[in-house]
Amino acid sequence: MDLLLDLIVTLSRWSRSHLGDISLAIMATLLVLFGPAINAWVQRTIGNLNFVLRTLLFVVFCAVGYGLAIVFLTPWLAKGLAHFNNYTLAPVLILIFVVIGIMADRN
Repeated sequence: MDLLLDLIVTLSRWSRSHLGDISLAIMATLLVLFGPAINAWVQRTIGNLNFVLRTLLFVVFCAVGYGLAIVFLTPWLAKGLAHFNNYTLAPVLILIFVVIGIMADRN
C-alpha cells in the first residue's frame, strides 16, 4: 500500500510542475470534442442573417471565442487543479483523461 501511495505522490508532484500544460491539453481536447456542437448552435443562432454578416460573425466567434477560451480558461483550470493535495491530484487527472477518452470514443 505504501508503494502505491508513494507512486501517487510522485506522480502528483510531477504533475503539479506541469499543470499549465496539462490544463492546456484538457481545454484543447474539450474544445475539439464540443466544438462541433458549439458551432452548430452558433450557426442556428445567426442563420437568418445576411451571408456576409453571418460569415463574419462566425469567423470572429471561432477565432476570438475559442482563442479567449484557451487563453483565459486554461489558467483557471490550472488554479483549480492546484487546490488538490498530492494524494488526490494524480487520481483526479487520470480520471479526467479517462472521462475525456470515453467521451471522445463515443463521438
